[in-house]
Amino acid sequence: MVTPQMIDDAAERIHGYITETPLIRALALDEFLGCRVHLKLENMQVTGSFKFRGAMNKILKLSPRDKEMGIITASSGNHGKAVAYAAKSLGIKATVVVPDTASPFKIHSIEQYGAAIIKCNVSERFSLSEKLAEKHGYTLLHPYDDADIIAGQGTVGSEIIDESPNIDKIIVPTSGGGLLGGILSAVKPVKEGIKVYGTEPASIPRYTASLEAGERKKVEDRYTIADALVTNQPGMENFPVIQKHADGILTVQEDMFLSATKLMLMEGKIFAEPSGCVGIAAILSKQLAVDADDDVCFVISGGNAGAALLKQLDNI
Repeated sequence: MVTPQMIDDAAERIHGYITETPLIRALALDEFLGCRVHLKLENMQVTGSFKFRGAMNKILKLSPRDKEMGIITASSGNHGKAVAYAAKSLGIKATVVVPDTASPFKIHSIEQYGAAIIKCNVSERFSLSEKLAEKHGYTLLHPYDDADIIAGQGTVGSEIIDESPNIDKIIVPTSGGGLLGGILSAVKPVKEGIKVYGTEPASIPRYTASLEAGERKKVEDRYTIADALVTNQPGMENFPVIQKHADGILTVQEDMFLSATKLMLMEGKIFAEPSGCVGIAAILSKQLAVDADDDVCFVISGGNAGAALLKQLDNI
């Protein structure tokens, strides 16, 4: 289990490397979402997503020998970009195994930071990265099933509470569960009564299915425009935390992602990737009842998208 102390230690460790991203009051979105809207802008984080927090926390804890041997990870894009940038900054060789569903924009970003790219089927990316780690002596950086990674992501939750202690609800994009698990571990022990919800694509409902079954379930790999939310099974480290502490998992239909992304851009003046807008989409589609006096924090988890997204938004 990740503890508040581990998250505090991670915050101290990564201070000076990360950006303490702004938590803004988005007044223009209140009338659309029916609550007092706050946005935690992790799209403004180093490398454009929250993933840099966990990656840097993990890498900074490696031994000199581990750094010399190199690191490897599997990622649909944002975690891989974070690992690649952190590795380049610290002079470490990095390899990133990417699924064939990954955004070309994100793959190009990873390559720009000098990491080696290996492509594979989305269902094979974790097993392949494990095999390569064993073969070459690399340290494996799992994108969400690692206590150091989770602790790093948990610093998002700590910052939310520090910056705006009156928040009633936090809505968190969820794939493997590292961000949601980290935020739950950060805020639930210290703020009584706060509600924390995960959000996932309805097409890949790994947490919805697993919580209904009472155990981790693997769901079918399916397309979603939210390409940072493609994991088909909850993380082993995160599922027990989310099962115990999350106040619910909200699912979003595919046609709502672009609507939410466009609302963020046109009314909120924030450009974020569809995966980062999943919480906005959940409230737009009435997946959670909110009141006008509720202070709701939407974690905008990433902003790694290119001009092609702008063309898609122009068509809706």
